[in-house]
Amino acid sequence: MLGLLVAAGVLTGAAANTIGVNWPLDLIQVHAGAALAILLLAPWKYVVIRRGLGSNRRGRGRKALSLALLAFVLVTIGSGLLHSTGGVDRVGPLTLMQIHVGAAIGALLTVAAHFAGHHVRPRRTDPDRRALLRLGALGAGAAVTTAAWDTWGATDRRFSGSIRQDRLLVTSWFDDGVQRIDQADWRVRVGPAGFDLAGLLALPQERFTAVLDCTSGWYGSGQWDGVRLSALFEAAGVRDDGWRSVEVRSATGYARWFGPGTLDDLWLVTAVDGRPLTYGHGFPARLVAPGRRGFWWVKWVTSIQPSARPPWAQSVFPLS
Repeated sequence: MLGLLVAAGVLTGAAANTIGVNWPLDLIQVHAGAALAILLLAPWKYVVIRRGLGSNRRGRGRKALSLALLAFVLVTIGSGLLHSTGGVDRVGPLTLMQIHVGAAIGALLTVAAHFAGHHVRPRRTDPDRRALLRLGALGAGAAVTTAAWDTWGATDRRFSGSIRQDRLLVTSWFDDGVQRIDQADWRVRVGPAGFDLAGLLALPQERFTAVLDCTSGWYGSGQWDGVRLSALFEAAGVRDDGWRSVEVRSATGYARWFGPGTLDDLWLVTAVDGRPLTYGHGFPARLVAPGRRGFWWVKWVTSIQPSARPPWAQSVFPLS
């Protein structure tokens, strides 16, 4: 049961942290329910762990795995609950979401190692009436506990679990440091053409509102000024020669690939809330991709090119 709940928590958390639109199934609530169900199992699991640690038949390796799983699960749930209050966002150099995700991955790997070294085959008698009643009681308890926490403990959150910020924070994917690009030296290559900042600003500009929802656990709304990629491709004379995606690349080498049918829903922007982008927010130009999580919003864009690579041929979360 614990293994299933850990797996459910990791899968729903990963999905909620990846999907940029609100599904009919509220993934973050299911995620929270799985976590609180683990807490409800804690008294029973404590007895099992205590009995196992006191047994001389269990080796040190299995005992260490049990203690490691306990630590990972407590850190995962504790950091998630603390983040949901909106009162704390960092512990030292790490954000709470970094701690939460790292501990969750550790818990999942520990569960896998535990089952690999102590495999128990399912029995036909496992899903009996008593087990189903226990499962139903656990589900009901988790639902009630989740509703109570959302009412008295947690702050308002987006469907992704992110906490609202009044201003857009400066964050980057992994080790992408803030680029301080000289405007005079900057060009963005679009197909065969190149645009400097003045040339980009001379194209038809639009002002629109879009929500930036960052995987570090916050979101904020801004008014962005920029040009649609479809208009940018037209101005650059890019022809549809059967390319399968559009690669948007940063000065850091970071890149994401988008389907060719999405160009009307992507913008290369130069300003937010009536002011030019700062270095931290991607000056001179960054991508805005409404309905996608923040790691799709490539900063410091230097190249937008048709590509033969299909958009599905990239990791769900970028690896660099």
